[in-house]
Amino acid sequence: MYNQFYGFKESPFNLTPNSRFFFASHKHTEALDSLVYAINQRKGFVVITGEIGSGKTTVCRTLLNRLDRHTQVALITNTHLSSKDLLMTVLEDLEIEFSNGGSKARLLSNLNTYLIDQIKQDNNVVLIIDEAQNLKPAVLEEIRMLSNLETETEKLIQIILLGQPELKQKLALSRLEQLRQRVAVYFHLTPLSEDETKEYILHRLKIASGTDHQYMTAEALQWVFKFSKGVPRLINQICDSAFLTGYITETSMIDERIIKEVIEEAPMEQFGQEKAKEYV
Repeated sequence: MYNQFYGFKESPFNLTPNSRFFFASHKHTEALDSLVYAINQRKGFVVITGEIGSGKTTVCRTLLNRLDRHTQVALITNTHLSSKDLLMTVLEDLEIEFSNGGSKARLLSNLNTYLIDQIKQDNNVVLIIDEAQNLKPAVLEEIRMLSNLETETEKLIQIILLGQPELKQKLALSRLEQLRQRVAVYFHLTPLSEDETKEYILHRLKIASGTDHQYMTAEALQWVFKFSKGVPRLINQICDSAFLTGYITETSMIDERIIKEVIEEAPMEQFGQEKAKEYV
């Protein structure tokens, strides 16, 4: 709605993860590099955690764009599945033919045959599971069994689990000790610093506008960090609302007053339950 008014080619603060807007903060770059390393070196299990809105999915989308044609990927986003349903979803994503009425053992055999064929072609196969904190322990244990598919020298499938901090708590269960021991890389995404928050906002504005035009005052940027605490999704929500307010009031420069107004008028549930009076 406000894109034309501000001269944006696209919305700079869309909440849908978009790898084109990937901001290479220290932590997000380190997470991305860790994933690329684990995949290329066939390390097996990787776990990436972070709070809601920390940028896990954006890192994942950026990773997908960086993988070469020799990497086959199965991306699972629905984690409310039984172990057999999840296995069938993996087969479907990899376009492996199977019988719906087949046993779990038969499905695993289908997958194993495919993986062996891929390694003969020098291809790497990656299974990425988003929102993995929702997986039941029994399903996580089933996923561990997939890591048993290996040759004498390397894993046939690389498994990446993305989730909220609850995932780490779930992996700490005694029944999942064998899975926990197989995690080759563990990384936790933390919020952006104040300087990174400013750079993140300016980065997105530059991509959306194609210019270095200044759209926000220094005070406005400080207030965005003060309330968002550097969480990318909150930054996007605040800035998107601020530019909408600026458009409605025909204000070309987003200042501290507009940011405070957005924070004060936003529903509690939009930004969580921590909208304390000190921010407004």
